[in-house]
Amino acid sequence: MFTSDLLERRPWLKYYDIGVPYTLNFPRYPAPDILRATANNHPTKNAMWFYGTSTTFWELYLKVNRFANALIELGVKKGDRVGLLLPNCPQFVISFWALLSVGAIVTNMNPMYTTEELKNMVEITGMKGLITFDGVLPNVIPLTDQVEIPLVIVTKLTDFVEGVPTSTPEILGLKDGWRHFSQVLDNCTNDVRPRLGLSHTDPAVIQFTGGTTGVPKGATLSHANLVAGIHECAMWGDCLIGDIAIERRTAFCVLPYFHIYGEICQMGWSIFRAATQILLPRFELTEVFDTLAKFEDITYFAAVPTMLTAIANDPRAKEIDFGRRCTFVCNGGGPCPLSTIEKMLDLNVFYSEGWGMSETTSLGISNPVLGKVKPLSIGLPVIDCDVRIVDPDTGEDVPQGQTGELVVKSPYVMMGYWNNPEETAKQLKDGWLHTGDLAYMDEEYYVFIVDRTKDMIIAGGYNIFPAEVDGVIFGYPKVADVMCVGIPDDYRGETLKAYIVPKPGETITEEEIITFCRQKLAAYKVPKMVEFRTELPRSSVGKALRRILREEEIAKKQSK
Repeated sequence: MFTSDLLERRPWLKYYDIGVPYTLNFPRYPAPDILRATANNHPTKNAMWFYGTSTTFWELYLKVNRFANALIELGVKKGDRVGLLLPNCPQFVISFWALLSVGAIVTNMNPMYTTEELKNMVEITGMKGLITFDGVLPNVIPLTDQVEIPLVIVTKLTDFVEGVPTSTPEILGLKDGWRHFSQVLDNCTNDVRPRLGLSHTDPAVIQFTGGTTGVPKGATLSHANLVAGIHECAMWGDCLIGDIAIERRTAFCVLPYFHIYGEICQMGWSIFRAATQILLPRFELTEVFDTLAKFEDITYFAAVPTMLTAIANDPRAKEIDFGRRCTFVCNGGGPCPLSTIEKMLDLNVFYSEGWGMSETTSLGISNPVLGKVKPLSIGLPVIDCDVRIVDPDTGEDVPQGQTGELVVKSPYVMMGYWNNPEETAKQLKDGWLHTGDLAYMDEEYYVFIVDRTKDMIIAGGYNIFPAEVDGVIFGYPKVADVMCVGIPDDYRGETLKAYIVPKPGETITEEEIITFCRQKLAAYKVPKMVEFRTELPRSSVGKALRRILREEEIAKKQSK
């Protein structure tokens, strides 16, 4: 009866891979218990590899406990928002699980952000602490001159590489009152796990995203969201990789941990499934291939289209036998070009892709790993995810096969936007998250994304909100009007192009605009192309009709 009722409500379940559960009784413990369980079960297994330096799960667990206790001594309390401004490195892993262990709320911060962008995040969250590294101090120093952050801890990435001298506060040029990561960790000898009565309902992570206005919002994810997401990610792929012995399990982790996709589907999965995280702080193609060549057996590699396109188009992929070396390659963060998928399949890669949002702990819809995969489809709703396709105006379900807005309800859906009840109410209605994606569901319940009701652009796996870039360019004194649009790109998925109307009598060059944007925005938000026009398409009430410009670009591309 239970299975029959469930199949009636979720008819897509019959297309799941063998062994994937129809529903899960998700644990009700806080997220750090995942690390605790793995460290106890597999203490001598390597948890991390970083430029030749390995750390076992037990060593990681004790470091996390020591750093957590050190943070408590430094005044970090349950509910405090603490920023993680780090690339993938052991310090990120230690800090993330230590902050969760003391009940603090991790605020993920992109190291590519400018001082102005970081300041906005600090002010929205009321940030009490920041853990960062020397590479971004040119932005962090002016940030702390403008806003107060009571606790700042700084590291050097090579401090966790054996054979390289550890840095000091003096070498890093730290400001008075700032702390040095290694000294904070080494000076605490208490490696007993803090027992603070954390609840699975407590907030755990703030992941910044944007909306129809382009104004950044902090999607607040609970410990329950993280635990559910990590379990679902593991269960979905176990039909393929579940039989791989613990001692063999590894994950190639170049996907940024400062985004929830990397945090859940790489770091979280690795710790839950006792896989060694092969950590790289950036995607640099030569370094990627050099590192891949060091490992004969990589279980799982989660990526974005830009990464996979770069790998697939490089002759070294065939030279190192990429398909044999990596058991499972997964794409997210945006649709992968069909040409790249074909090249991956030509390399004998076991490939799949799915869909998720910051607001859904990066999970929601995914193609079966072993079952039918449909070109251009994002797949089936994952375990315990309910999906509807509704009319954006009425909220009523549309007939199967027709296009409407994708709305989802699941254990992965966020608590809400941090300190923003108005936006939360717009996006979350009776537990259903309104995604802003236009989609349809075919006769076998596979979901296809058609377009976005929001104007968000996904370029190289990064989310770009054109209204934000518009606002920056409007600040240039020679600009009368501007409209930024995402246009199709075979490598990045989409590329940002700015259409600009100069003020009467003014002359502007493309380089002027790009140079100005580089001073105000992270590199991936800077337009790659600029076109000057006498007017831009707007509605009678001034609404930007970006669709018209995008369709023009698509027509140009097709005519070539």
